[in-house]
Amino acid sequence: LIAKLPCVAAKIYRNLYREGSGIGAIDPNLDWSHNFTNMLGYTDPQFIELMRLYLTIHSDHEGGNVSAHTSHLVGSALSDPYLAFAAAMNGLAGPLHGLANQEVLLWLTDLQKELGKEVSDEKLRDFIWNTLNSGRVVPGYGHAVLRKTDPRYTCQREFALKHLPKDPLFKLVAQLYKIVPNVLLEQGKAKNPWPNVDAHSGVLLQYYGMKEMNYYTVLFGVSRALGVLSQLIWSRALGFPLERPKSMSTKGLMQLVGYKSG
Repeated sequence: LIAKLPCVAAKIYRNLYREGSGIGAIDPNLDWSHNFTNMLGYTDPQFIELMRLYLTIHSDHEGGNVSAHTSHLVGSALSDPYLAFAAAMNGLAGPLHGLANQEVLLWLTDLQKELGKEVSDEKLRDFIWNTLNSGRVVPGYGHAVLRKTDPRYTCQREFALKHLPKDPLFKLVAQLYKIVPNVLLEQGKAKNPWPNVDAHSGVLLQYYGMKEMNYYTVLFGVSRALGVLSQLIWSRALGFPLERPKSMSTKGLMQLVGYKSG
């Protein structure tokens, strides 16, 4: 399944965005990500390096996120890997899980349309506050588990500093990195005011010409296969049992927290 996914995903890309052109043959002398990038139709050595980074850092992220947990849950019933991975992808298709980097790009685009490409820190700060005061969140910031800058964000930032330091969108992302955390701390609601992996990935893909945002979740899915299917193999090898979380009634939860009526 891991071997076939780049071919399937590349053919989807070619059918949707490249008039159904062929993906070409796999080169056994190239690595997994290099072949995938070639099949997509990209030959820029820097983009190949970026895809290698992207596929690595999105491959796994502990077991509690929707796609990883779903694959483990379904796999624990001894469903075959195809079914477990398909279930994970159904979870990834949900906008709260798989569309985050697209939402970042749309927010950045709106920001540039309103303020231009060269934005002062003061105007940027006002735009962030307007976003928060309208009841929205700043996309790409915060995380359910992490309480510091996402190391996957840092990896992408280092790549951008090396290869595209003058790109307007990257400069905006870097500027936001200096301003957003302080605004979120000032607001006082965020447990984690730091950027996550989605704050950066879409900007890098756009820079190298992959502008089809609807395809980004497919890339995420190909990458995630490395992690969740490896976990499935380990679960089988170690004989992990069927996952069966305990259920609690509302009354039981109230007793647990010491709630007393009246």
